[in-house]
Amino acid sequence: MNMNDMVLISVDDHITEPPDMFEKHLSKDDLKTAPQFGVDEKGKCFWTYQGMYMPSVGLNAVVGRPLEEYGMEPNSLEEMREGIYNVHKRIDDMNVNGIAASLNFGTVVGFDGGRFHRAPDKDLSLIHLRAYNDWHIDEWCGAYPGRFIPCAILPTWDMKATVAEIKRIAAKGCTAVSLNENPTAQGLPSVHNAYWEPMWKAISEHNITMCLHIGAGNPVPHASPETPIEAWITTMPMSSAVGAADWLNLSALERYPNLKIALSECGLGWIPYFMERADFSHSRHKAWTNSSFQGKKPSDIFKKHFMVCFIDDAFGLDNLKYVNEDLVAYETDYPHSDTLWPECPEHLWKTMNHLTDTQIDKITHLNAMNWFNFDMFSHIKREDLTVGALRAQAAADGVDTTPQSYGGEKPLAEGEAPRRIVSGDLMTMFEHHAKEGAKKSA
Repeated sequence: MNMNDMVLISVDDHITEPPDMFEKHLSKDDLKTAPQFGVDEKGKCFWTYQGMYMPSVGLNAVVGRPLEEYGMEPNSLEEMREGIYNVHKRIDDMNVNGIAASLNFGTVVGFDGGRFHRAPDKDLSLIHLRAYNDWHIDEWCGAYPGRFIPCAILPTWDMKATVAEIKRIAAKGCTAVSLNENPTAQGLPSVHNAYWEPMWKAISEHNITMCLHIGAGNPVPHASPETPIEAWITTMPMSSAVGAADWLNLSALERYPNLKIALSECGLGWIPYFMERADFSHSRHKAWTNSSFQGKKPSDIFKKHFMVCFIDDAFGLDNLKYVNEDLVAYETDYPHSDTLWPECPEHLWKTMNHLTDTQIDKITHLNAMNWFNFDMFSHIKREDLTVGALRAQAAADGVDTTPQSYGGEKPLAEGEAPRRIVSGDLMTMFEHHAKEGAKKSA
């Protein structure tokens, strides 16, 4: 196999939702009360919903920009590649990057639909959450069958509505949902509470994969407001360990042996030690903690129920024998700042060309197809989905990947000599936007 022969599925990418997201899926008062798109006096984009103000955050949509122009400052649609919010241009950006298929998380609604959970009027939230799912499944993913893995969100504040929505999206062919890894952060019972039993049952019956994306529930910690931002960014993937340990101890895994969990944007290299530590802790403490793990080692349970993914992880791939290679997948994280677009195949090939063809096929697409019950080859021939074939299509379509500059405005350092950006800068900026948003929503 060579690089151009690979077939790549990314199980973690993102959408900045377009302004007209709800127009085909709501009408009259339901449309008027839905999240509303706006542009502020500086030309920056934002959404409002039930008193909440959500500006567009820079690092969420910097693909195609020069590295020196990365930042967290709010931006506008005009300062983004069109593929970030336009599905047709997204396909162009996937083609030029050699990506056959992609699973996309929302932005303004939250990775897990958290905006709807925080809104005070839950009757409206349910209407608009369902409309979001319709847009995501029917309009975004449905525009190009075989190129997207639909991933819905659930109204978990209402368990009856949650079960109904699982059945509804499953009938549409959706095989994945994005959940908050720690629902206590939303004021709901923990995942160890009987409250969730109807959801586990419905998820199991419909063979749906549960995605737990970093940052949706448990905080991504930073040591202090003076912590350099790179320290914070460094630990982001490993912050998945908190939720992973919690869900590894989920008793529902015993009652529903086919439950599938995907740790989204988690990385790979730390996983072997995580499993080793879980096994050690269980061996030392099971005599008094009454945890059974079905008479197996925690690592055995992890290897059965959890899929992990990586962006660029040479160490993890060199130590693949310590994880279940059938549950390792690839991600590009487009259009976030970690993405290596449009050179993902080159970076990936450099770190995995020592693996066998069988291992490469598993990690690049077969594992994702199996875990998400996603058969893209029933829509498109395999030979048309290779890196080489997709890039040839992008070349024929004239897809331009030239880095685009939008200016170097850096409000965080205004009036100061260049200095390290620290966590406190971001907290101050977010607090400022929250206050401005409160004024606009009043």
